[in-house]
Amino acid sequence: MSDFVRTLVEDWGPLGVGFLMFLENVFPPIPSELILPLAGYAAGRGDASLSMLVLGGVVGSVAGTALWFVAGLWLGKEGLKRFAARRGRWLTLKPGDIEDADDWFDRHGGKTVLLGRLLPAVRTLISVPAALAGMSWTRFLIYTSIGTTIWSVALACAGFWLGNNYSVVADWMGPVSTGIVALLVLGYLYRVATFKP
Repeated sequence: MSDFVRTLVEDWGPLGVGFLMFLENVFPPIPSELILPLAGYAAGRGDASLSMLVLGGVVGSVAGTALWFVAGLWLGKEGLKRFAARRGRWLTLKPGDIEDADDWFDRHGGKTVLLGRLLPAVRTLISVPAALAGMSWTRFLIYTSIGTTIWSVALACAGFWLGNNYSVVADWMGPVSTGIVALLVLGYLYRVATFKP
């Protein structure tokens, strides 16, 4: 995986970073914690402009998350309610929970999208509830772009400043990301086990 990422970053520059970040949002196993520090390292060696690599990453990431937003629009709130009525245990949702979540998202949606873009695993999936809650495209794109830019700049700059030690970022972020994902999975399994329709 790392050789594939390295080849795209080194040979394609900002286009490669954008393509990888798009894939990272569509197929989450490709980690931005590897892509962006490597891009920053490449910029530190003078192979490409740091700002252009970050811009490529932001554009690719926003494009990937937009696909999930479209998926949420396609499913729709009523479609999710019907699904929850039939198979709510697996979503750990009752139809009434969807209305409650929609009300909450109406009040805090922008902050949720912005902060969600900074969290591993949540980064990709935050687009679906944003669409289900009826967030406008413009508002969604503004908040997701801000969160994505913060994340991308932080990781790319870390790779830039660490130079040959850029892998330290991936080594540090890898266990943190794994821990967050593990907690989310455990929380989900607990909710499935204790769900009362």
